[in-house]
Amino acid sequence: MYAVAQLIQQINKLRAYGIIDKPWFNALWFQLTWFSCVIGRESWLGASFALIGLHFLLASAPRKELYNLTPIIAVGVAVDALLSAVGVFDFGSTLIPMWLIVLWIAFATTITRAFAFFEQRPLMAAGVGALGVPFNYAIGAKLGAVNLPLEPMFTAGVLICVWGLLFPSLFRIAAHRKSGAC
Repeated sequence: MYAVAQLIQQINKLRAYGIIDKPWFNALWFQLTWFSCVIGRESWLGASFALIGLHFLLASAPRKELYNLTPIIAVGVAVDALLSAVGVFDFGSTLIPMWLIVLWIAFATTITRAFAFFEQRPLMAAGVGALGVPFNYAIGAKLGAVNLPLEPMFTAGVLICVWGLLFPSLFRIAAHRKSGAC
């Protein structure tokens, strides 16, 4: 019983410190979640869910956090599902796997934390989205998480266009949601 009380006390200290809002912590936590989702996929879903649970456990207002993240998650999952439906991605027997949905939950947290720098720099966000995110999908493909069945240059062109528009748009969605404008 004492150990549980100590754990709760430590969680409350971290919550009071606002640990999940620290960009360095969010970036580290996201990378752990990315590896869990992309390398472990379905077999590591328990660890991936535990990492998501940790985020919400440390959030000072978990319901508000979920409210703020929901549109980013929905847009991301919809975009990846569309790319899967039109054949840019191939996840085997599913349109979009559960581990990718979990990854979108994790990625949504980075928009106002680790990547917050880009919120006021939409052109830079477009460039980073256009170059960085397709590279992540390529790494995912090399690790066996996704098949990219189309011609590589075509796939790259599609992902560059999609993410050049999507990444800065996610910051606008987050800003509107946070301000209550949505």
